Amino acid sequence: MSADAIFNTTQALTARLQAALTASAVPGTVFVGPLDDPDAAGAALILFLYRLTPNASLRNRERRVLDTGTPPQIVVYRDSLPLDLYYLITVGTRPGQSEAPLLRALGFAMRELQFDPDLTGPVVNHETVHVSLEPLSTDEVSRVWNLFPAANYRTSVAYVASPVWIDPTLPAVNAAAVVSDSLRAAAGAAAP
Repeated sequence: MSADAIFNTTQALTARLQAALTASAVPGTVFVGPLDDPDAAGAALILFLYRLTPNASLRNRERRVLDTGTPPQIVVYRDSLPLDLYYLITVGTRPGQSEAPLLRALGFAMRELQFDPDLTGPVVNHETVHVSLEPLSTDEVSRVWNLFPAANYRTSVAYVASPVWIDPTLPAVNAAAVVSDSLRAAAGAAAP
């Protein structure tokens, strides 16, 4: 993916959540941003990216991508950055209304992500980003919510999207093939 991989993944996840909202018949939208943002008022679900970490198992590995040009070829990136993106999905607020419909929307969103956990297609550059439920302890949830002291706690779940690749601008350049070993040839000529 390119440098906009974080944005693209967030857009793809937002679209999946919006599809779940439509299926749940709960009116509203998915707001992307901080939990205490005034623009989030009236949203059925809030999607907040609260943490980014390098993917430990893919770090320092070369990345091979199929280029769909003519003819198709493998492009190798040696310095790609694989990330894990941690999202909090929270029910929205609707003043004067029950939270029950919003909990229904959250249930539909969780079902959507459980039974089709891969983000694919042109939005994520035809790559696969796997989304999985991330269990959070009470302390971890409290730390996230403490970032927004003016917001009241609402039911929330966390998900991790991985891997999200940020590739260098240019692929690695392969060195010329070794045709002969000049050191051995020189050592062999110098031997009596």
